Amino acid sequence: MTDTSFPSRRAALVAAGLTGVSAMIPAEAAVPSKSSPTAPIVQYRTVKVKGLDIFYREAGPKEAPVVLLLHGFPSSSHMFRDLIPRLASDYRVIAPDYPGFGSSEAPSLQQFSYSFEALANVIEAFTETVGASRYVIYMQDYGGPIGFRLALKHPERVRGIIVQNAVINVEGWNPDVVKAIAPFWQKRSPETEQPVRALLKAETTRFQYTHGATRADLLSPDAWIHDQAGLDRPGNDALQLQMLWNYQDNVAQYPTWQDFLKNTQMPLLIAWGDNDPYFTLKGAEQFKALVPSAERYHFDAGHFALETHVDEIATVSRAFLARLPLAR
Repeated sequence: MTDTSFPSRRAALVAAGLTGVSAMIPAEAAVPSKSSPTAPIVQYRTVKVKGLDIFYREAGPKEAPVVLLLHGFPSSSHMFRDLIPRLASDYRVIAPDYPGFGSSEAPSLQQFSYSFEALANVIEAFTETVGASRYVIYMQDYGGPIGFRLALKHPERVRGIIVQNAVINVEGWNPDVVKAIAPFWQKRSPETEQPVRALLKAETTRFQYTHGATRADLLSPDAWIHDQAGLDRPGNDALQLQMLWNYQDNVAQYPTWQDFLKNTQMPLLIAWGDNDPYFTLKGAEQFKALVPSAERYHFDAGHFALETHVDEIATVSRAFLARLPLAR
């Protein structure tokens, strides 16, 4: 005979069980009202600049002083993902991706003239588009040549500079890197391009993050995997090789940028990863020589020091920013 009472008995047992569980949960925990205070929310946006879609990350009060974060190679605004919320409680922090990098549009060589001058022009227009009329520039690697072009063109807009492993002197380069890239600058050919093309390989991208990084447990593989995904997009190698070839323009500008710092004595913070395989301590020393009042901090870190020392760099950056007479 079929026991037709089974479903009802099961339902009764389930109901009793749920009643017992609910008795263990405080009533106020059932439906949270307001969330507890959290870190500033980072927003992800895209704006049209000079006909290009430019992606950027932003956090912090709209009316607060602006900190403009300019990324390096082969990264994007992703390199600032942990720094942004650490600065954004008191500042409007903005980090764009350059054309051809990260999530910004990557037009072909036929559609866009890839050079540091062109990228600086796009970032200049970007700041105007997002309403950043004055700002402190945080520059790393490629961010240096782009940031100094902005500063020379509009010194009245720049309230201060934070340099993290970017150079404006030949002595700041690792001689082995110069030896590999100099023939490419002197005569571009498939032969001279070969050692430079190695900079686009996955093992090199990983090397840039891991070499000299003393806190391996803090290194997220997401960083170099993210960067390599950008480099591996169809046609992106051509854009990056063009930028690497154009880097010689920056070397020619070094004396001009040195004069700018020497003459303006711009408020300057130097945050340096001492184990950088590309840029040496002589790069940091040059900045200090040009601006004796500059604050200089050294970290037992590599090229991408934020990956392992973001708390320390955020701390000295906040202290530096707090001492500046900032206005939006």
